[in-house]
Amino acid sequence: MPESCGCGCCVLEYAPSLHLFLDRFNPFLHLFNLAGAQRLGGEEMSTITVPASSPSPDEDANKLRRAFQGWGTDEKTIIEVLSHRNAAQRLAIAEAYARLYGESLLERLHSELSGDFRKAVMLWTMDPAERDAKLTNGALKRTGDSHLWVIIEVACASSPDHLIAVRKAYCSLYSSSIEEEVAHRFSTVEPLSKLLVCLLTSYRYPGDHVDSELAKHEAAQLSDAVKSNQVGNDDVIRILSTRNKSQLVETFKHYIENYGKHIVEDIEVIDKSQFARVLKTAIWCLASPEKHFARVVRTSVVGLGTDEDSLTRAIVSRAEIDLRKIKEEYKIQYKTTLKSDVIDDTSGDYMRFLLALVGSEDI
Repeated sequence: MPESCGCGCCVLEYAPSLHLFLDRFNPFLHLFNLAGAQRLGGEEMSTITVPASSPSPDEDANKLRRAFQGWGTDEKTIIEVLSHRNAAQRLAIAEAYARLYGESLLERLHSELSGDFRKAVMLWTMDPAERDAKLTNGALKRTGDSHLWVIIEVACASSPDHLIAVRKAYCSLYSSSIEEEVAHRFSTVEPLSKLLVCLLTSYRYPGDHVDSELAKHEAAQLSDAVKSNQVGNDDVIRILSTRNKSQLVETFKHYIENYGKHIVEDIEVIDKSQFARVLKTAIWCLASPEKHFARVVRTSVVGLGTDEDSLTRAIVSRAEIDLRKIKEEYKIQYKTTLKSDVIDDTSGDYMRFLLALVGSEDI
């Protein structure tokens, strides 16, 4: 079946790829890595509700099997089970389903569901690293800033370990690396190609250590680059692609204190290019990802029609990381709630599934 959307959820290759992925890794090590990759925002920033005492993976697999059988599909049960399980639990359910019934859970979901609901459920059910690898591959086949956002999100709004896992998954799925694909795709677009490759290949210190003097020095280097309209120079790319996120927050704080504005505001004044837009997105994803993803959601629901792919990506990819913080930012920026905008712009099982991930207004 040919691709029919940017995220590629309609392609049946999603189904068998999970089996291949599981076969290549020790399942216990992989479950540990999944848990570590999701600690970027911490459980306190997650919006999904997982029962204190969840059924076993075999029980959940059996419940899903019953939802697929008979006349019609029991979408309510699918939402009830999958939206209230974390990444490690969903992986265990997929393994149990394959073992018990001899077929891929993703393949069965693909055949039972349709439309935006299917895309959202499949993206949520697959391994997060594999999901982000597939989203990146889909983005590389399309044009426009919103598709570059996908690459920047993976590179800059992921934990260091998750980014490594995405790069490994990409190699496994496509027999090439993300960085070589990006370098080829943007080979004639410099310094964009260099920026993207450097961000994707970075392994940042994951802790909160901050060197205030270094932050002041590098804030000055960033200011010099802005004043000389050289925001694509080596210093800017080096700082953004190597410093840990707490260090960058400190650098941007000193920039405001010493030069009067946020660096993003200054970049907007001196450069309107695609590179500058990508650079600003990278800065937000590194220092304040909640601002970026609030914007992604808002952009997807305003104007004529709804950009379901972007809306789905933002909610599915952040529900276990920092969606609570995104909801708070959304309310501050847009004077309404993310939940109410989802209700206004979606419907049916797709809406119900997204709302299950978004959680209540108190979450």
